[in-house]
Amino acid sequence: MKFGIIVFPGSNCDRDVAYVTRDLLNVPTRLVWHEDSDLSDIDVVIVPGGFSYGDYLRCGAIAQFSAAMQATIAHAQQGKPVVGICNGFQILTEVGLLPGALVRNRNLHFICDRVPLKVERSDLPWMQQYQTHEVITLPIAHGEGCYYADAETLKTLEDNNQILLRYCHSDGTVDESSNPNGSLHHIAGICNAAGNVLGMMPHPERAADPVLGGTDGIRLFKGLLAQAIAAA
Repeated sequence: MKFGIIVFPGSNCDRDVAYVTRDLLNVPTRLVWHEDSDLSDIDVVIVPGGFSYGDYLRCGAIAQFSAAMQATIAHAQQGKPVVGICNGFQILTEVGLLPGALVRNRNLHFICDRVPLKVERSDLPWMQQYQTHEVITLPIAHGEGCYYADAETLKTLEDNNQILLRYCHSDGTVDESSNPNGSLHHIAGICNAAGNVLGMMPHPERAADPVLGGTDGIRLFKGLLAQAIAAA
C-alpha cells in the first residue's frame, strides 16, 4: 500500500499526515503537488487540512480545479480510498465526491479544541479499529466546519448510514451544547454511498502519537492498512 498526500499552496497538515503514514506506520508515502495529475502509483489519497490557495473565494473553491483533485476524482470513481481532513473535507464537497457543504461556524469564530466524537459505524475499513457508539477524542481547528445539507440529503445520509462521526458529550449523549460549530445532525464525518470516500472535520493525524497526548486518530489509518493486508 502507498499513500499519496495532496499538497496545495497553503496546506499546513500535509507533513503531519506524512509523519503518521510514513514514520509511525512505516508505509510508503508520496507528497503529491497540486499540479501533478499522475496518481497511478497511489493506493490511498489523502486531502489534508490547511488553507488551500489561502481559502480565497471560500474554503476549497479553488482547489477543486487542480490537476491533482481531478485525478483524485478518477481515483475515487475506481473505488479506491480517499479521505479528506478538515480543509480536505471542504474540498471533497466542492468537487462533488461528498454531498453537502461546510459553512461558517455557528458563532462565526475559529475553533481550536479537542472534542468527543461518537463513532456511528465500524464496518468500513476506515472505522474497523473502533467500536460502534464508542466515544473517541480528536482535535478540531476550523472556522468553516459547520456541516450543512438540505433535508433530503440529510435523510439520505441517515438512511444509508453514511454518517460516521458525530459531535457528542464525553458520555456519548448528543445535544446542542455538544455541537461545537452548529453542524446539522451533529455531523463531524461522512462517507459516500460506496464507503470509499471519507470526509471529516476533526484531525486524526493530530491524535496519532502518544507524545501528543492521545492516539485515537491513528486507528483510522491502521484500520485501512489492516484491510489492505488482509486483502493481499
